[in-house]
Amino acid sequence: MLEKKNIELEKAVLIGIITKEQDEKTSKEYLDELAFLTFTAGGEVSKRFTQKMEMPNPKTFIGTGKMEDVRAYVEEHNIGTAIFDDELSPAQERNISKILNCKVLDRTNLILDIFAQRAQTSYARTQVELAQCEYLLPRLKGMWTHLERQKGGIGMRGPGETEIETDRRIVRDKIALLKQKIKVIDKQMAVQRGNRGKMVRVALVGYTNVGKSTLMNVVSKSEVFAENKLFATLDTTVRKVVIKNLPFLLSDTVGFIRKLPTQLVESFKSTLDEVREADLLLHVVDISHTNFEEHIDSVHKILGEINSADKPTIMVFNKIDSYEAEPFDETDLIAERTTANYSLEEWQNTWMSKIGDNALFISALNKENLESFKKRVYDEVRKIHIQRFPYNHFLYPDYDETIE
Repeated sequence: MLEKKNIELEKAVLIGIITKEQDEKTSKEYLDELAFLTFTAGGEVSKRFTQKMEMPNPKTFIGTGKMEDVRAYVEEHNIGTAIFDDELSPAQERNISKILNCKVLDRTNLILDIFAQRAQTSYARTQVELAQCEYLLPRLKGMWTHLERQKGGIGMRGPGETEIETDRRIVRDKIALLKQKIKVIDKQMAVQRGNRGKMVRVALVGYTNVGKSTLMNVVSKSEVFAENKLFATLDTTVRKVVIKNLPFLLSDTVGFIRKLPTQLVESFKSTLDEVREADLLLHVVDISHTNFEEHIDSVHKILGEINSADKPTIMVFNKIDSYEAEPFDETDLIAERTTANYSLEEWQNTWMSKIGDNALFISALNKENLESFKKRVYDEVRKIHIQRFPYNHFLYPDYDETIE
């Protein structure tokens, strides 16, 4: 049995706004996600603050009255970190730091910090460091006097305490070196991908924490790291998989998220080459999450940014074992039934009518409907393989004929 370690979590407050574009429900959902990000980074949320505004305050993001409420709470409860749900400008960050007298982070900085924790390979660490440097460069002015009192903790990993504190020229030189290093590694990885031959490539894509790595482990019988935290997988993993007698390559890629920092999209574009070069995408969705349709839209948006939106795709709705519909009172004449009240069967019918047999419903953890999943993937990979190697298609008969 593992020993229980008493790790003191860093206390934080979360701040978000409610606007015309982001209503109260959406704001709460984003703050829920921000709280999960904070937990993943090693923090504990003490309180949330929200304010209705037409648009963010250009100086302090939220209004002066609400900011005073935050300052009083931070001071009274000895809070070390204030985390804002949207990206702050350098000026906003400096102004807020002076008022709150604690460490101030935004969603971008928090995600970058998690990536810095999770990066295992030299390549991933280089990409994260580049993204951090590009994020921090415009924020250098006046930030270090404040941060001298705040060594370590969330948002302070990576290059922050060493190279950045000198001057802009050194940081620009660092960015140039990192970009050069990534170019060299990109060439090496391109050679590796070329050496894999013409095998059919399948990539798992999806929102973070939807169970891609768990599915990878089940299908490839490998041990890819998986846990119930955001961005558990950062480095792309590629495995050779054989379903019946048909081999193909399966890659597990970094998860996407709403409001993904532009610096990370840019830095990780090369990592996402596995997605760009894939013949087939398996878009994994956590159907037990109340906002899974928004997650789908977020993934589609990022796929569009990396020119992969038109690839053949199978939607894999995972975690059917955890799905629970919200109860609906049929006797309440005022209440309106929403998608939150849909049964799993209703969701299946909805998506089956949208995309037909390109929608699968499984539980990777409990291995439910895995045979249907394998058959569908086999059939699709076989089609691509036959197009590529028409002379040896007889080696791969129809899936049903090969079932033992």
